[in-house]
Amino acid sequence: MRHLTTHRYIDLVARTGSIRSAAQRVHQTPSAVQRRIQSYEDELGFPIFERSTTGVRLTSAGELVIQHIREMLAETERLKSRVADLAGMRRGHVNIGCSQAMAPYFLPDQIALYQSKFPQVTFNVSVMEHDEAGPALEACLIDLALVFDKRSSPNYKILQSVPQRLSVLMRQGHPLASMQELRLRQCFEYPIILPISGFGGRALVDRAIYGKGYASAPILESNSFEYLKAHVARTDALSFQVEIGTPSQETDAGITGRKLDERDIEGGVLLFSQKEGRLLPVAASRFLEQMSKALVDQFGEP
Repeated sequence: MRHLTTHRYIDLVARTGSIRSAAQRVHQTPSAVQRRIQSYEDELGFPIFERSTTGVRLTSAGELVIQHIREMLAETERLKSRVADLAGMRRGHVNIGCSQAMAPYFLPDQIALYQSKFPQVTFNVSVMEHDEAGPALEACLIDLALVFDKRSSPNYKILQSVPQRLSVLMRQGHPLASMQELRLRQCFEYPIILPISGFGGRALVDRAIYGKGYASAPILESNSFEYLKAHVARTDALSFQVEIGTPSQETDAGITGRKLDERDIEGGVLLFSQKEGRLLPVAASRFLEQMSKALVDQFGEP
C-alpha cells in the first residue's frame, strides 16, 4: 500500500499548508515528503501544489486531486474496517463533526459506551458549526455530523432531524432554579451572557428578543460554551443552551438548566447527517446505529 502513504502525505500537506509541518507529523524529513509529492506530480503530469516562501497551496489540478485522494482514503478505511470485521477484530476509526452543545455530555457518553464494546475502535471529534458540516462531509473529512441548526435547509443527507428547545443555564442555587419552566422576560431581570453571533442558539435568542422592551444587551459574549458555563457557575448571570447540551445535577455539579416557555422562543433542530451516497466503514456504520437509537430514546421519534 505504498501509494496510500503518498496519498496521506499529500492530504496532510494540503491540510497544514506546509511540507515541513506535514513531515514533522509523520516523522519524516521534509525532503522525503517532497520526493513523494514530486514523484506523484511527475506521474500525474501536473503540479498539485504551488510553492512559495510562506508554504504551499493547492493548484486547480490539486483541488481535483485532493478530493479524489480523500475519497480513496475514506474508501480504504471502509475496506479495512470490513476486512477486520470479517476477521472478528472489531477495529476501525470514526470521524465525527459536532456542535459545541454535543461535546460535554451526549457525545462522550455515546463514544464511551461504544468503546466499552469495541475498545479497538478509535475516534476523532471535531467541533464545528452547522455551516461547516456540509463541506466537511463532502470532503470526507468526517463520517458523521451531529450539529444544531436554527431550521435552515442544509445541502447534505439528513439521517435524523430532532427538535430541540432552548434552555436557560444558571448556577445551582440561583433564585430562578426553583422553577421548572421560565419566561424570557424573567431571564432578562438578571445579567445575560451569550455566545457570539453566528451560533444557531444565539440567532434564536436575537430573533425572540427583537423589539422587546425588557431585552438588554449581553454583559459578556464568547465563542466558548465552556467559558459561558464557567461564568454562569460563578455569578447570577444566565445563558442559553439547547436541550442536549444542558447539564443536570448529575452531570455537572456547578450549573443546572431550566426550559424556556415555547411561547417566547422558537426552537431548532439537531441534524444527524452523512454524505449522500457514501457507504460508511463498518465502525462508523455501527456507531451511527447506536447514536440513532440514543437520540430516539432521549427525544422520541424524529
